[in-house]
Amino acid sequence: MTDYSLLARQLDALLDTRDALTNSAQACAFIMQQVPDLNWVGFYLHREPQVLSLGPFQGQPACHPIPFGKGVCGAAARTRETQRVEDVHAIADHIACDAASRSELVIPIMANDRLWGILDLDSPSAGRFDADDQAGMEALVRVFVERSDLD
Repeated sequence: MTDYSLLARQLDALLDTRDALTNSAQACAFIMQQVPDLNWVGFYLHREPQVLSLGPFQGQPACHPIPFGKGVCGAAARTRETQRVEDVHAIADHIACDAASRSELVIPIMANDRLWGILDLDSPSAGRFDADDQAGMEALVRVFVERSDLD
C-alpha cells in the first residue's frame, strides 16, 4: 500500500519553485520513482481549444496531440473528472501509445476554474488503480497546483 500522505509531504518539499514546467518535470520523476507498478507518468497541457499537448513525462515516447473527444485523457479533459480505468483495452476509443499499458488513472488539473492540463498514469497491470490510489494521486495534484504558478 502506497503512503500517499507521506508522498504529499515529500512532493511539497521537492517543489521549491513556482515554475510549472520545472514542477511538472519534478512531479513526474518523483511519482515514477515512488509509486510502484507504473510504466508511464506524464502531464498533458491544455494550450489549444479542445486539445491536450504533451508536457513533461517519464516513460516511452507518448502520443501527441490528444483531442478532448478521444481516449481516457480526452474524457478527463472534457468532463473535468478523474478517470480510473481497470482495463484500457475495454475502452473503444483508447489511444494506445504503449501497448504494455493495461490500466490508467487520469486526473484533471484545474487552476482558477479552468483546465490547465491533466496528469496521466499508466500501468502494465490490469486493475492497478483503486479508490485509495485515486484519492492519493488527487492529493498529489493538489500539492502540485498549490506549489505552481499555473496562470
